[in-house]
Amino acid sequence: MQKSWISWTSLLIILINSPVVWSDTLNIVVVGLFHNQAVLTINEQQRLLKVGKTSPEGVKLISATSQSATIEVAGVQKKYLLGSRIGGQIIGPAEQAKVSVWPNNGMYLTVGSVNGYSVDFLIDTGASAIAFNAATAQRLGLQYLDAPAGMVQTASGIEKAYKINLDEVQIGDIKLNNVGAMVLDGPHPKRALLGMTFLGQVEISRTDQRMDLKKKY
Repeated sequence: MQKSWISWTSLLIILINSPVVWSDTLNIVVVGLFHNQAVLTINEQQRLLKVGKTSPEGVKLISATSQSATIEVAGVQKKYLLGSRIGGQIIGPAEQAKVSVWPNNGMYLTVGSVNGYSVDFLIDTGASAIAFNAATAQRLGLQYLDAPAGMVQTASGIEKAYKINLDEVQIGDIKLNNVGAMVLDGPHPKRALLGMTFLGQVEISRTDQRMDLKKKY
């Protein structure tokens, strides 16, 4: 898959253009938290909401910080943390632990979390592992400088990389533990890559342009 770096504006376009799935019961997961905006998975559709805005499913974001969000559902407001699930459904069968992503110029973007911290990812089946640049790793509190290091070939050339393990990586309802990753000693990749150490543990399918990730059991 071609590597590229796309802004939050492009991500917003993807989320707005995602088809709406209506349901009598909303299944909502808080997958990303930022200042005055939040990323929610609503009935398997990712939505980027800004404060005061309402999703096509009727979910309104009242306030948001990097720590929590106040969300209004059916007229009821409540504060939620990253990874919180809203609604009465309980994820059980494997087919429910699924994330759907639509492309923008051939790039598949999604928002998830690493060890409880929000991360925006570029899905990259050509990357052998989840990969972060040094600044992102530091923001996530990853202790990588004492980890095994080596030289790897990247789109920008040969760079030094540290091999680490992540306690938890979550994309929507899909949560994996002890996932291998690399930290590149430099500014690239500008957007974290969701590589095969995660993707190799899920089923990947495509319907037209939509990419579906489904957890294996």
